[in-house]
Amino acid sequence: MARTIGPVCKLCRREGEKLFLKGNRCLSPKCAIERRAYAPGQHGASGQYRRGRASDYSLQLREKQKARRIYGVLERQFRRYFRMALRSKGMTGSMLLIILERRLDNVVYRAGFADSRPQARQLVQHGHIDINGYRANTPSMLVKAGDVMSIHPASRKTRYFKDLASDMKDRPSASQWLSVDPDSLSVRVLKLPVREEIELPLNEQLIVEYYSR
Repeated sequence: MARTIGPVCKLCRREGEKLFLKGNRCLSPKCAIERRAYAPGQHGASGQYRRGRASDYSLQLREKQKARRIYGVLERQFRRYFRMALRSKGMTGSMLLIILERRLDNVVYRAGFADSRPQARQLVQHGHIDINGYRANTPSMLVKAGDVMSIHPASRKTRYFKDLASDMKDRPSASQWLSVDPDSLSVRVLKLPVREEIELPLNEQLIVEYYSR
């Protein structure tokens, strides 16, 4: 499975805002945006990327890239999600974000089982997550209303999940469309999310315009 193995902080700097790809580090003074709030590369500090007015295509491309990087999705898979959104009833942009939110690795992150989506993806790939009692190892699996996600019984004995069980009680509640039980370390999908419940700095209409060229 392809993934970003380079310095992910450069991705945040290129977009000019925090994408929260490194968990708690993004909230600390060590965050790359706090230290170097300019685009990476030879001409980043000189502001060459920001000269002049950005074209409509540039704005659309950057918004699409931002969404891809937030969710850790490659271009080919992102296009597939967009085609799924086109076939769905409702606003295409909103349906695209709802599909991305339904990814298993995103649900693990939203539930508070991981500090970032890349960490959540790793937990899924290593077989620590069960869906409806069966072990799942596919981060791109789409959950549906009524699904129950839990920690695999063998994984509960690890130090990470033992510490997580005590920390979960002090964490804020998860998304409104998820019900988290910190005692059993399980999550129930109450319903599919709606656009108003997806708190991300994204303008999905620009993404629709990009693929509609």
